[in-house]
Amino acid sequence: MTRVSSEFFDVVIVGAGLSGIGAACHLQKECPGKSYVILESRETMGGTWDLFRYPGIRSDSDMHTLGYNFKPWKESKAIADGPAILKYIKETAAEHDIDRHIRYGQRVLRASWSTADAGWEIEMQQAGSTGSRFIRCNMLLMCSGYYNYEHGYLPEFAGRERFQGVIIHPQDWPEDLDYSGKRVVVIGSGATAMTLIPEMAKDVEQIVMLQRSPTYVISFPDEDVIANVLRAILPEKWAYAITRWKNIKFQQWTYRQTRIRPETVRRILLRRVRKELGDDYDVEKHFTPRYDPWDQRMCLVPNSDLFEAIRSGKASIVTDTIDTFTERGILLDSGNELQADIIVTATGLDLIVLGGVEFDVDGKPVDFSQTMTYKGLMTSGVPNLVSTFGYINASWTLRADLVAEWFCQLVNHMDSAGVCQVTPTPGPGDEPVSPYIMGFSSGYIQRVLDRLPKQSDRAPWSNPQDYRQDRKMFENARFDDGALVFSGEIRRCA
Repeated sequence: MTRVSSEFFDVVIVGAGLSGIGAACHLQKECPGKSYVILESRETMGGTWDLFRYPGIRSDSDMHTLGYNFKPWKESKAIADGPAILKYIKETAAEHDIDRHIRYGQRVLRASWSTADAGWEIEMQQAGSTGSRFIRCNMLLMCSGYYNYEHGYLPEFAGRERFQGVIIHPQDWPEDLDYSGKRVVVIGSGATAMTLIPEMAKDVEQIVMLQRSPTYVISFPDEDVIANVLRAILPEKWAYAITRWKNIKFQQWTYRQTRIRPETVRRILLRRVRKELGDDYDVEKHFTPRYDPWDQRMCLVPNSDLFEAIRSGKASIVTDTIDTFTERGILLDSGNELQADIIVTATGLDLIVLGGVEFDVDGKPVDFSQTMTYKGLMTSGVPNLVSTFGYINASWTLRADLVAEWFCQLVNHMDSAGVCQVTPTPGPGDEPVSPYIMGFSSGYIQRVLDRLPKQSDRAPWSNPQDYRQDRKMFENARFDDGALVFSGEIRRCA
């Protein structure tokens, strides 16, 4: 039975990170009469950009596309570090007076939809408390990201307890860690490892990136010369809009080339690596993946910092597999032993579905693996729930902005139609045929695919992960597509 809750909001946003703050800004502008609250499990805003504190933390997307479409990025560096991105998020919240709508330390445990009440009841737990609190809303917008904020992904390593040094995961980086003059092994070859290596190489005795298999790596300057010139001669908003358009087009063109000319792109990428490291370096072994470019996310190396660290002799790459941890380091299957004082397990994220919240509709638990995705943002059979999931092949915020704008259009459409419930409902022939994400083999995605909704081979029951297609689907959206079923006379739940 639904509990009586003392508070009602038109909209509840879960998460006060990059997506949640942006969504609130769009909501205030497009739906000014709607009441809303942001529930944030941590004690501060910023999400990813406040949580991660490891050395060198930065974006691997340019800030002209990772930034919001309504707030120009003003800094000279387009590839920004974590503190600069966090500052940008906080500035946005302050400029739009968002902070007063945020309730910190509120972990959402369960969301229960009641058709009779035309609303969600949100069960949440305050940090440090064992009891639950409840609020109600009509529309629920999930902006909680896709990974577990409590811990990262950590595979089982034989003999881990034997190691006499320090083992840390980048998601749990200790503030007082002193790695000066130490020998460090970083396990992993993703964006986190590529960020850590150059930064730590400045102070360590020796640092090794230990990888099972290589990753595609590409170097770009951290400053966008064209963006900086445009900002000097044009109004700020014009300069930002032009740069954003330019970078989106470049991202799309690059991705399309990896799909239609993978071998050509591979040759170009590897030729650039050889130019950085010389013909004597074993590029085939350490920088040539078994998969095509963008079958997994490529790693950006700003200003060739990784290559510079390798050329200096302070950093090196070992491509091998782990037999066991030892007292002094890591014994490899090749028989070689890597000695270390510190081992960093840059082994990736632990993904969870919709922030780990449990959902039920009229008392029936929702199993998202048995549902279909509507445009990659709603779920079949689940009313009034929209979730933000960004791009895996472009900047996250490009899609977050589109989702927020579409959400606002939906809310206004429902008001105009005088209805309070919208439920994505498949029709005849709408069958799940493929996973939520296609053509992307990274482990952090593959580990969670069986828990996500499925997609069809036709719109709107698809998740194309393509900015051009999404813009066509989202902007000036038609809500009479036959897939969205509207019901219930509009009323305020008290």
